[in-house]
Parts: sequence; structure tokens; C-alpha cells
Amino acid sequence: MVALVRGVHGLRGAVRVEVLTDRPEERFIPGAVLHREGSDAPLTIASAEAIPDGPGWRLRFDEVADRSAADALRETYLEAATEASDALPVGEYYWHQVVGATVRDLQDRPIGVVHDVYRVGGAEVFVVRGEPYGEFDLPVVRAFIRIFAPARGEIVVDVDALALEPAKPPRPPRAPRAQKATRRRPRVAAAEPAPEPSAESSAEPPAGP
Repeated sequence: MVALVRGVHGLRGAVRVEVLTDRPEERFIPGAVLHREGSDAPLTIASAEAIPDGPGWRLRFDEVADRSAADALRETYLEAATEASDALPVGEYYWHQVVGATVRDLQDRPIGVVHDVYRVGGAEVFVVRGEPYGEFDLPVVRAFIRIFAPARGEIVVDVDALALEPAKPPRPPRAPRAQKATRRRPRVAAAEPAPEPSAESSAEPPAGP
């Protein structure tokens, strides 16, 4: 991996890339051929320049003619074919050589596999997934990594130094609570008020003869 496309620039197909190589001046020269990750289709560099007001480089490819085609490259890793002259010093590896390596603890127990690599500042970080810790970030520093041997697919780490804790299992979905039957109390009708006596019923009966 030599670059990660972060965005597009203008209408003529230029892309802005995050640099993932230590030799951008050698990798990003007109005529050099890159490849989209997982593809053999060439991306021939037509022009390249370091962005003066920010990190990264701006690249244009012969095969990318407009903004729409450039937008399809967004968040895509770009690769360069390695040659004999690209051999790294002993102990150094390309990212694609690290992805897939098994990560073990100091007791030689597997705890995951490297699924991705990204860079923070000048340091690399491995994204590891597996049991019993789930997904975690592994900074590539000596304090955490005791054995680094991707050539044989092995990385040994100090779990205590990383302060890893077992991932919590997902909660099982809660069963829906049964609705309680609503008991309807018998309705008591209000007592009707007694009718007030009328003037006729309250009058005294007339005296007899």
C-alpha cells in the first residue's frame, strides 16, 4: 500500500491521497503505475504534487478523466508492484505482508488476526479481531509487541501492557413482556337524589266538614 484516497479535487479527476509510503517522491512520479487494491487495472500517474497547505499529495491518472471517475476511488487503497529494488531492511514489512498474521499472547494462545493497518502520525496501528478480546487496536511499539515475525505469520503481544479486557458477549434480546389483563371493576351507578316534594304534595289536606 502506498496511498489511501481521501477525496477528490476539481473537475478533471484529481484525487487527494494520504501517503502510506516512506518514498512518495519515488512512488508518485509521472508514468509510474499504481493499482487499486484487489485490481490489476493500471492507474498511470499523469501528474503528482505534494499539497502545499496540508498533508498528503494530489494525483491525477491517465485513466481517470473526470470527477465522477475520481469519486469512485474515494477511500480506496492504492498499491504499487514491488520489485527487487524495493526490498526492505531486515525486520521491516509492507502492510499487505502483515494483514492475516496471527496475534498470540505471551502464553502462546491465539487472540486474533490482523485485519487492517492504518497510520496515526508516524506510527502504524494494527486492527486485530478475534477471541476473547473482540476487536482492538495494536500500536506497533516495542512496549506492546514482543515478537514481530509476519514472515511466519506470528505476532506476540503483551496483553497486560495493552490493558485488554475480554469482550462482553452481546445481550440476548429481551423477550416481550406479556401484557397484563385489565380487570374492569363493576361500575356502581350513583344514587339518584330523591325528588323534592312539590308545593301540592307538601300542602296540608283541607279540614273536613
